[in-house]
Formats: sequence, C-alpha cells, structure tokens
Amino acid sequence: MTPTAYLTRIHLNPRNGRVRRDLADAGQLHKTLMRLMPDHLGDSARADSGLLFRLDETDTGPVVLAQSRTTPDPGRLPDGYGQAQVRDLTPMFHALSEGMQVRYRIAANTCKRLRPTPEEAAKGRTRGKLKALSGQEAADWWHRRAETAGLNLLTIQPTHLSTLRSRAEPGMAHAVNRFDGQATVTDLQAVITAVLAGIGKGRSYGAGLLSLAPAPRS
Repeated sequence: MTPTAYLTRIHLNPRNGRVRRDLADAGQLHKTLMRLMPDHLGDSARADSGLLFRLDETDTGPVVLAQSRTTPDPGRLPDGYGQAQVRDLTPMFHALSEGMQVRYRIAANTCKRLRPTPEEAAKGRTRGKLKALSGQEAADWWHRRAETAGLNLLTIQPTHLSTLRSRAEPGMAHAVNRFDGQATVTDLQAVITAVLAGIGKGRSYGAGLLSLAPAPRS
C-alpha cells in the first residue's frame, strides 16, 4: 500500500512581522506550521500529523517546506504570511524503486551522545551530553544514517547552517548541517520510512526532513 503524504511549499513574505519572528525562532516557526494541521490531534500532535519542515534560502527569498501525513490547510496561515502550494507526494512514492538514482537534500541535527563522565556516572547518570558534529564527523554521521535509511551516497555536499534555537526553551540548541547530493536507493521500504518519519533529532524544530527527486539522466 502506497503511503500518503503532502508537501506544502511556502514562499515567505519577509516583510511580514510574524515571518520575521519565525525566522529568528525555530519554536515559533513550528507553532505556526502546526496551524496547517487539523485540530484535536492530541498530546503528540506533531508526531501524529507527521509534520516535518525545513527552511531553504533561495534566490527569490526564504522558502519553508512542510511535509505531513495529514491534509494541510494553507488557509489557516496568518494573513500575509506567504504564498503556499500543496503537492501530493504519492506520485513520488510510486516512482521510487530500488536501484534508481535520486537527488537528495536534508538539513540534519548532526550530533552524538557521549559516554557519561566519571562525575556524571557518580550522580547516577547513564548517558553523557550531546556533542555537536561538524566537518568530517558530520559527513560520517550522514553516511551512517543514509545507509540505515536505504541510500548509498554517491556524492555529498555539506553546508553548515545556523543553530536552531527557541526562545521558549533557552537551553535548546540543535546544530544543523545540510547535505545535498546524489544517491542510489538500496532499500525501498527503509527510504519510505525515512522520508515519512524524518532522520535524527530536532524534528520539531526544522531538522530531519529528507527530500528526494529522480536524478537527472546523463
């Protein structure tokens, strides 16, 4: 059975006050995008709706991509927020097959959990702090995650992005690296799962959305 998902592309209006607020606060952007989802989803509304999003800077200005398993309603966005277009991703899922080459993009929270220090262990902590990864460590992280997600990376172009922060959670900071390139689909079900569920931490704040498209034929 082919899964159902929708992609809402929002060309933001940078002159809008709420847009400027959301661009500076990943938590507020999350709240605004949840307005696209139906009401009364419960305590796990983000997970139940399958909302994942990413902010892309383009030649024509900032664009938000918001993916969800529930049908979005762009009419619920604030007035003047931007121009929104919704696309059904079912044809994309139909087009995917093992062995095909795809172009990918993901902005991921590249991090790893350290072992607890002796001081932390003495306090009964079984997990250490999270370490933000950059450079080759971040690229290695993506190689491992891509393999688990059913992709064999052929090329990889890393770009370091600004740390995601939320004013409502002063201690929250998600280091983000974007990866672009081409890959071969090695496990179709794993790829579909990764697209729908997202990859890594920080998925409520704009990390983890995996975008795929057929690679151009040479």
